[in-house]
Order: sequence, then C-alpha cells, then structure tokens
Amino acid sequence: MSEGLNVAVLGAGIMGAAMAKNIAKAGHTVTVWNRSADKAAATGLPTAATPAEAVRHADVVLTMLFDGETVREVIEQAANALRPGTYWIQSTTSAPADVAKLAAAAAERGVIFFDAPVLGTRQPAEAGQLSVLAAGPEDYRAAVQPIFDAVGARTVWTGTDAADASATKLKLVANSWVLAVTHGAAETLALAKGLGVAPDAFFQLIEGGPLDMGYLHAKSQLILEDRLTPASFAVGTAEKDARLIVETGQDHGVRLDVAAAGAERFRRAGEQGHTDSDMAASYFASWD
Repeated sequence: MSEGLNVAVLGAGIMGAAMAKNIAKAGHTVTVWNRSADKAAATGLPTAATPAEAVRHADVVLTMLFDGETVREVIEQAANALRPGTYWIQSTTSAPADVAKLAAAAAERGVIFFDAPVLGTRQPAEAGQLSVLAAGPEDYRAAVQPIFDAVGARTVWTGTDAADASATKLKLVANSWVLAVTHGAAETLALAKGLGVAPDAFFQLIEGGPLDMGYLHAKSQLILEDRLTPASFAVGTAEKDARLIVETGQDHGVRLDVAAAGAERFRRAGEQGHTDSDMAASYFASWD
C-alpha cells in the first residue's frame, strides 16, 4: 500500500511514543493521545485532547497502554467516534481473556481487530526494530502491514482469529523468559558482590560457552555502570507483566513459582524507589 494512512496512537509511554514517531517517519499521518498530555506533546506529533478526537478520522488505531483494563476504558471513551471498517492494532500486553473481550467489542462496532503485541524494549522501539507478533484476518493483513513494517524488523503471524489471543500468548511466553534472564543477571551480580567475587571473573568463566548470552551482558552492564535510567523497560511495568504471566499460568493450570518470586523482587525494588528504573534494578531487591 503506497498511500499514507491516518493513524491514531493511543498511549505515548516508552513504547507508544517511539512507535508513533516511526509510523510518522514512514510517511503516515499520526495523531497521538495520552492520558498525560505532556507525554503526547513530547513526541512532536499532532495530539488529541481525547481518545474520541484521536480516532475520529483514523484508518488505523494503535493501542499501546498499561494493561487490558486501561485499553477497555480508553476504547470506551473513543467508541462513538470509531468508524466501521477501521483497523485496530492492539499492542498492549494484556491477558488473553482481555484480548477476547476487546475483539468482541471491536466486532460489535464493525472494527477490524488485530492482536499485535510487540517484543522489544526502548532501543529497538526507537530504531523501528521490534518483533511484531500478530494475529488477525488474512484478508486485511496487507492493510496493516505498512504499520507493522514501520515499527518492526519482522512480523510473526500466529493465527487468523485475533480473539484467540495467540499472539498475546506467545508474547507472555517470551516475556517470561526475558524476566527470568533479567532476574538471573541481577541475582548473580548481587551474589558476586556479597561473596567478593569480581563480576569479570564470572563473565570470563562462561565466555563463549552455552551459558553465555548477549542479554545477560546487556542487563549486567546497566547494573555495573549505574545506567538504570532512562529505563528500557521499567520496574513498574515489569512487575505488572510478571503478575499477568503468573495469573495467566494459573488460569491454564500452570504454576509459575519463579515468575511469582520475580514479581515480588520487582515490588521490593519499586518500594526502594526504583519503579521507573530499568527492570535490571531487580538487583537492589537482593538487599533489605
């Protein structure tokens, strides 16, 4: 599709702001709404005072908000202005049950719904290098692919029925691994400090072997170099995702003890003043 689209981005946090800017760079007309108007204005893009104002002339609506409940509240505010035939890309990390409810709400209004969370943090979002996990009807995929191409390096299609939340389920599985590795890095460095072991000795020991990995080094460097702000993925949001993962597992008969303990680490780090720090600040939860 060569013509630019009119896109409403609802949510201008770390991810939403970066995605909005990249969609605009790709030649689309973007209007941004955020509950805190200053964050919307900080994108440098046209802003709307209300969700309804943002979506009134939109071909595509993209939601990147805190959780599924927030998405429902915001879309209800926009509902009367949504035009039948509008494409709704729902990228907020949510519970699968929430996705099903949002898909039903879209169907009632004749809106074409895509379950499309993204994998990545601040840096890949700003670079337009996210991985888009998407589920939705094949007949309309070409219409939204330009938006996915603007924000991501690749699109992974997981199903044709967005209400099944297959993309969201894959995102939760991936996030469970991301959070586990983050806590692993944080606890390993905390233990090294407690035992008086130089972190470099650990990194040299695992270098080039199956236990070595780039993400371990990336998160470790944030801790060791005290570069936890600005956050790539904030502690407060990580705690929300961890609890969502635990609850979703419980809903499907799966007990996730490590994820539950990780959520508590994020809570403690937040109480210590690190809510807006990078989630690697789990490191500080190792001490009272």
